[in-house]
Amino acid sequence: MLYPVYVHPGDKKHAHGVTFPDFPGCFSAADSWEDLPAAIQEAVETHFHNEPNAAVPAPTPLEKLSVMPDYQDGGVWLLADIDLSRIDIKPVRLNISLPSSLVHEIDAWAQHNHMTRSGFLALAAQRAMQAPK
Repeated sequence: MLYPVYVHPGDKKHAHGVTFPDFPGCFSAADSWEDLPAAIQEAVETHFHNEPNAAVPAPTPLEKLSVMPDYQDGGVWLLADIDLSRIDIKPVRLNISLPSSLVHEIDAWAQHNHMTRSGFLALAAQRAMQAPK
């Protein structure tokens, strides 16, 4: 489904930043325009991961968003094709044990990056499984 995202273009020192008007608290970034679609999909999957009874809202019409003051700072609009079938909103409860200091570090990192602890752990596991062996 096509969702409008607002891209803050980067430069040689900064990545392109992405905000999702329809998903408050969801953010993404990529160093190149070519990498944006994958980064956007990953951000949405992570944002909705392990959120019980989460309902993915319908896209807001671009005409409505483009006149809002929050989106008048030189960014550009992109219609992102988000594969909603890859969003697994049915949580599975796990019982794991971690050192308390690690849990505090995870929580601090997750909060700073607008994520839940579960979302962070899911993202870390996905990245670890995708890393070259």
